[in-house]
Amino acid sequence: MRLTVGQAVVRFLAAQRSERDGVEHRLIEGCFGIFGHGNVAGIGQALLEAELADPGTFPYRQARNEQGMVHAAAGFARMRNRLSTLACTTSIGPGATNMVTGAALATVNRLPVLLLPGDVFATRVASPVLQELEDPRGYDISVNDVFRPVSRFFDRVWRPEQLPAALLGAMRVLTDPAETGAVTVALPQDVQAQAFDWPSELFATRVWHVARPAPDPAALGRAVEVLRSARRPLIVAGGGVIYSEATEELRRFAEATGIPVAETQAGKGSLRYDHPRSVGAVGATGTTAANALAREADVVVGIGTRWSDFTTASRTVFAAPGVRFVNVNVAAFDAAKHSGVAVVADARSALAALADALRGWGTDAAYRDRATALARQWDGTVERAYRPGNRAGNGPLPAQSEVLGAVNDVSEPRDVVVCAAGSMPGDLHKLWRTRDPKGYHVEYGFSCMGYEIAGGLGVKLAAPDREVFVLVGDGSYLMMAQELVTAVQERVKLVVVLVQNHGFASIGRLSESVGAQRFGTAYRYRGASGRLDGDVLPVDLAANAESLGAQVLRVHTVDELRVALVKARASDRTTVVHVDVDPLAGAPDSEAWWDVPIAETAELESTRRARVEYEKDKQSQRGYL
Repeated sequence: MRLTVGQAVVRFLAAQRSERDGVEHRLIEGCFGIFGHGNVAGIGQALLEAELADPGTFPYRQARNEQGMVHAAAGFARMRNRLSTLACTTSIGPGATNMVTGAALATVNRLPVLLLPGDVFATRVASPVLQELEDPRGYDISVNDVFRPVSRFFDRVWRPEQLPAALLGAMRVLTDPAETGAVTVALPQDVQAQAFDWPSELFATRVWHVARPAPDPAALGRAVEVLRSARRPLIVAGGGVIYSEATEELRRFAEATGIPVAETQAGKGSLRYDHPRSVGAVGATGTTAANALAREADVVVGIGTRWSDFTTASRTVFAAPGVRFVNVNVAAFDAAKHSGVAVVADARSALAALADALRGWGTDAAYRDRATALARQWDGTVERAYRPGNRAGNGPLPAQSEVLGAVNDVSEPRDVVVCAAGSMPGDLHKLWRTRDPKGYHVEYGFSCMGYEIAGGLGVKLAAPDREVFVLVGDGSYLMMAQELVTAVQERVKLVVVLVQNHGFASIGRLSESVGAQRFGTAYRYRGASGRLDGDVLPVDLAANAESLGAQVLRVHTVDELRVALVKARASDRTTVVHVDVDPLAGAPDSEAWWDVPIAETAELESTRRARVEYEKDKQSQRGYL
């Protein structure tokens, strides 16, 4: 079959399938693209042919920002539990390098996305061409080499004969739960347009089977031995529980054994917030319930977590002498952390095996009652944070926690909340009452400002039957709001809650805590002193959102916010609800620490005081060896 490389890529991708538990999915459900000279004649022409033949075979969607479309693909993949994703194509040069941040986010979060950047001429006949990086160390280097450290698979197709191996290698990594992340196949622009006689079997439907690795019996036995010795065990549920669709197995296991369940950011929703064994978020942005149990735990069972510093409160929250870890993870790299008993397995398979091996064993009634009492106490804290009049604030503006409470009240169990950066992810982690395993979507591996709207677009594309609430601060909105236009164009309805606090609230708070006096974190004019300490900037983000095609509702109180949210939820249009909040009104404290080094010597008294406190906190940090 004679096709160009670009045409072969599109035809191959349209024929790929994933399968798990006997259910097949389209592996690559379409392509985002922004065209330039590096891909318009190759992949662009091929996508046009596919659309004219059958628009549903391999849908093309126009994006506004290359980073944003990778975020949308990552949001799509996460919502589909990594069984389906989207491709992203760009030209060579800035179009390609704009995707690097998105690639890093996907790889950090172990989310499969396929990147198809254009590249320099393979023939080098006209070098240096427009946007080509000339490197005197070698003529085979291009800007696309920056994708190598942030991709789980990278290849450059210099000749058509190399394409089948590159594509098959890309699909292998996209469908490997332990190895997945950003996959980059760079396509020189002249090669994209080159014709070649391809074997017909390259375009046959191909099913990539996603296995559920069972635990090794010896490893399982070691884990069971440790658990049977525990008196105060704690489960930490990570994203792997949700990606492996193991939430029911986790619920049954927790009910049978009485072990309380805490959750990471990616694992939030593993249990309903009101389940008797749920103690909520753990770590630096955790609940007082989960963190109290974490400090006392003699055995910690991590299921599908990579043990980030927020989860461990920079290795301070699991404080009991001699605490031991059991790590269940499909990736051996994560299972080996904290010198724990490593059980390399799919979360669902491992939980089923543990349940069988531990049948008849459980925690005592006093421990279960303590965990339940702590969780109820924290829920009371959440209730107070959600309601006006229960906060410490200096002005009439609502607190951010009250905004979250209004969204939580208006949203239904299957609705999805999306967030990524600033102070809201931490507040959501500890305060959001999750009622569905896919109802909470906070990107906190990379915590990328600008992910929110683009990621929300991907979530809605993946789950069109769910309402999607995007929570975004003004700082993140200014980083990347362009995919509002894409949502409007595609008639993909989002509810965007735009929280305006005139600066970087999260870093402002952190800056103050480390003695840096909120330096550089407020949106202010440069004043007479020469510093950014003048009046608030007259930025109107609501007007900006309206200019991008969204319906906009401006509110000033929590009561107005509730009315607007009901209206936005009922609308069939993308709607932005704009609300000002008090940046100084914080959420309830998690009673945990996060390691942010403070200047060891300073002239500022505020910094010196902060350093003293830092050195005290540092003493509780452990190696878990």
